[in-house]
Amino acid sequence: MDDGRGQEEYVRQVLEAYRKTPGTMGAVRRAERMLAVQLYQRGVAVSIIENAFVLAATGRLIRPADALPLSKIRSLAYFLPVIEEVLGMSVSPDYFQYLAPEARADPTPDKAPA
Repeated sequence: MDDGRGQEEYVRQVLEAYRKTPGTMGAVRRAERMLAVQLYQRGVAVSIIENAFVLAATGRLIRPADALPLSKIRSLAYFLPVIEEVLGMSVSPDYFQYLAPEARADPTPDKAPA
């Protein structure tokens, strides 16, 4: 499940991926840390969780241009249904690699200094 990594490294990887996922607040609280431990104890691979982040972020980014902006994701728990969805999928890992560049792009361009 964790390719020889311990719980601490697993939690670190999950929380770092969560923090970097577009649309999240970027903050890691105790609740996120505890949920990452639970995912470790369930045996959910880090790659499954990262794929769920990619899938959810892509879904949030592909919206009509005139749609109201979505609020920031405030909790790792937001991704639990998507993690379950990815666990039930039988698609090639290449699918998530295809989505990854879009999901990792910052939707707000840098503003030039005034």
